[in-house]
Amino acid sequence: MQPSADSLHLGNYLGALTNWVKMQDDFNAFYMLADLHAITVPQDPKQLRDNTRRTAAQYLAAGIDPEKSALFVQSQVPAHAQLAWVMNCITGFGEASRMTQFKDKSQKAGADTASVGLFTYPILQAADILLYQPKKVPVGEDQRQHLELTRDLAERFNSRFGKTFTVPEAHILKETAKIYDLQNPQAKMSKSNEPKGTINIMDDSAVTLKKIKGAVTDLDNEIRFDVENKAGVSNLLGIYSAVSGRDIDDLVSELSGKGYGDLKSAVADAVLAVIEPIRNKANELLADEAELDRLLALGAERANAQAEQTLADVYEKTGFIPRK
Repeated sequence: MQPSADSLHLGNYLGALTNWVKMQDDFNAFYMLADLHAITVPQDPKQLRDNTRRTAAQYLAAGIDPEKSALFVQSQVPAHAQLAWVMNCITGFGEASRMTQFKDKSQKAGADTASVGLFTYPILQAADILLYQPKKVPVGEDQRQHLELTRDLAERFNSRFGKTFTVPEAHILKETAKIYDLQNPQAKMSKSNEPKGTINIMDDSAVTLKKIKGAVTDLDNEIRFDVENKAGVSNLLGIYSAVSGRDIDDLVSELSGKGYGDLKSAVADAVLAVIEPIRNKANELLADEAELDRLLALGAERANAQAEQTLADVYEKTGFIPRK
């Protein structure tokens, strides 16, 4: 994830982080704080540094174990930027132009304001992956196009210079509950939405409670799961189910005959039971900045060991003179 906000939101946690915590028991996993990607749009330097530490603390608090996995900051592993330049040089301009996320973002902000970094970030993303020679990459459906570019570049380099990269396959994450905005339940919960619609891990409990109590519902006061006709109520039920691990039908039965106030109270209690311990642990970690930085340095050391090995092979095959 990019450390471009001071808190992860509930959608980040349920949609990605819970899966990542489980995966570290079965895989040799590398988890990266993508600060190089974050600067494709303007960032305040102090805020970026603070957000990077805050994001790391939330990863750790949610269960990423630095004994099992490498948790590291992208900019502390120079091979990411170095391999990205080599990959830039074997990527066609038209190929890069077809990346849908760049087209979407540049259309919103205006092409003249979009940075070259924003244009080429899928190539940096390919380097991020290929350095670690993974067989599988955990992605959602919206990242398939970027993984296909990664596969194409790996195959192109292998064809031109000899077998170098493992060509990774997609590990499509198990479908999780889709968490939507509390104020606009047709839109996914996102840090770019209105703050009132986003449940942030690091928010004070009173703030979270107020947001859930103010969530959009409808006028008939009947609690049932009906995405088309009752999007707000269905979103609250989906959130309740996701954080409690209970089936939506069971929750609807339990709440039968009750009103939306009861639903919102139940959702708030269930959400806070999950995120309060994470927030408290994250704040403990942030109180000892030196220890947090030490853990990130350990992760960077592990990542560098793998990344430098791949980069040295790439540089030798590309024709660069090795440094003695």
